[in-house]
Amino acid sequence: MDEKQLIAAAKRGDVEAFNGLIIAYQDMAYNLAYRILGDPDAAADATQEAFISAFRAVRRFRGGSFKAWLLRIITNVCYDRFRRQKRRPTTPLEALYSIPDRKEDPESFALRQELNRAIQAGIQTLPYDQRVTLVLSDVQGLSYKEIAQITGSSLGTVKSRLSRARAKLRDWLLEHEELLPERYRL
Repeated sequence: MDEKQLIAAAKRGDVEAFNGLIIAYQDMAYNLAYRILGDPDAAADATQEAFISAFRAVRRFRGGSFKAWLLRIITNVCYDRFRRQKRRPTTPLEALYSIPDRKEDPESFALRQELNRAIQAGIQTLPYDQRVTLVLSDVQGLSYKEIAQITGSSLGTVKSRLSRARAKLRDWLLEHEELLPERYRL
């Protein structure tokens, strides 16, 4: 079945059809939540919570882009968690071990992980609306129009938030150059 057929079946209560939709978007959904929240466990919980919310609300889906509708739910769940986290801050424990790609040498893997941690730390310093816009654009690769639809913002607002987010991230990385691998330092 194509996406429209899956949506129609899911609206009729077909759990398998809804699962088909979720399978198509689960990686994108988790990645978005992870980049916004910065914690793998919180991202997994937020993604699962968003999928449950989407399942409960799929009958009210009015058409358009299912991807944008689903990513909007995920950003809303992340925002709720973000607000709760600000009220009760915690320090997440990072995973103790990561498994490198077999084709990648250990030094390259370590450098990539170091760069990823530095960029993620910088992303976490951004205001929530700029963080979401940056992740949707530069990590997920969505168009301005899709981002506007997901965030409920105008195209001008999306462009402005993205420009500010990129500038703040660049400035943060320059200020915290010591966190970057040696070859990425000025």
